[in-house]
Amino acid sequence: MALIDEAAPKTAAPAPRTSTPRNRAAFTGIVAGNFMVLIDATILNVALPDLKAHLHASAAALPWTVDAYTVVFAGLMLASGAVADRFGARRVYQSAVALFGVLSLLCALAPNAGGLIAGRALLGAAAAGMVPASLALLAGLYPDAKERMKAVGAWAALSGIGLAVGPVLGGALVAAGGWRLVFVVNPPLALVSWFLVRGLSSQGSGHGAGQGSGQRKKFDLPGLVLFTVALCALTYGLVDAGTEGWSRPAALIALAVAVLAAVAVTLVERGAQTPVLPPELLRLGRVRTNLLTAVTANYIFYGLLYTVTLWLEETRHLSAAMTGVAFLPMMIPLCFLPFFTSRLAHRFGARPMVMVAMVLDAAVGAVLFTVGAHTSLAVVVAAQILMAIATTMTIPSITADMAVATPRPLAATGQGALNAARQTGSALGVAVLGTLSGMHAAGIAMSAGALITLVLAGLTRRSTQA
Repeated sequence: MALIDEAAPKTAAPAPRTSTPRNRAAFTGIVAGNFMVLIDATILNVALPDLKAHLHASAAALPWTVDAYTVVFAGLMLASGAVADRFGARRVYQSAVALFGVLSLLCALAPNAGGLIAGRALLGAAAAGMVPASLALLAGLYPDAKERMKAVGAWAALSGIGLAVGPVLGGALVAAGGWRLVFVVNPPLALVSWFLVRGLSSQGSGHGAGQGSGQRKKFDLPGLVLFTVALCALTYGLVDAGTEGWSRPAALIALAVAVLAAVAVTLVERGAQTPVLPPELLRLGRVRTNLLTAVTANYIFYGLLYTVTLWLEETRHLSAAMTGVAFLPMMIPLCFLPFFTSRLAHRFGARPMVMVAMVLDAAVGAVLFTVGAHTSLAVVVAAQILMAIATTMTIPSITADMAVATPRPLAATGQGALNAARQTGSALGVAVLGTLSGMHAAGIAMSAGALITLVLAGLTRRSTQA
């Protein structure tokens, strides 16, 4: 499938601007910011035992020191994309990255679990402001569709290293001085990122709706509020059910609120002049496939990360540092393969990469199905590596494809939707795989998710081509 910008105007593409020092510096700053966001998604997991001992966190509060970040991150992602499209990607990005650095210091100084949970929730809000805006900035840096896809693929490859580095770096920092050191990583990265993007155009994508005429893009405030409530409630309900059990009233109430908000937003959006998710965006088959794949990819990645961490620390009784070391083999493909897979996606298209990745993810589930209490650690490491390969084929591909499949005036909105889908998948992975008993059931659930997505992606492709 040729990778053609479906929404691009039928005019000659502007010359790419990839070689200027200013562009390279700005690209580095954008990568540094997203690297920081992704590190914070995984770095605290291995620090939980040390955090529990020093803050005397209860069993109910402990998971939320990690999950408060995910819940708010997912809930605000779509709204933040609309904010960036209206007020300018650079303004929103710089504000969010500065806030992220300051909040990280406050998290490091948290006196108790409640304070840390509040700080992590605010970090999630800052992260949500950064990600869609950063991709809109890339759209402005690289107006040519081919150059933009290469840049976004490289952005995903470089910043995605944060996912792999998180558990390893977290284990080392805990061993060196305790859980508080985990948050000291962020302020220097935030400062570098803020400084390097300061000279970019405030519009980012440069073609925001209404911006050419000096008018700001209008807000669909009711839609944004309802979407945020729906996403936050859904993520909260899934995470709470995954960590505390499906019988808890809090989880069931949150999921009910999510359903009601989703129904309400459907009704409200029908009459909206500027809907949060514009129909022209959702009509694109490539966009729909990317959103589906984003949910599944993160469902499998974070579900495996959560399940394997529990298995290593509770079944195999490894320390935080040794658990981090056990994830080290996974870091190698996550660090290096995206550079090659993004080129393959550029050459062959995103969907073939996704189809192969889903087959690999199904194989990961089959491997985990064989894991028991006395299974060799090498088997689990092999599953991690296989999953890492699949992830490097999926995330850079769909992120880069979204950058060219989405109309440029909706660049941040499209990426906000993609990342909201990814974060929802993360919560779903914890909810489903976290409540299953043993690696056998987790393996079945992972394979089922991959195979369902494989079938639906194939059907979507055929219907799009028809």
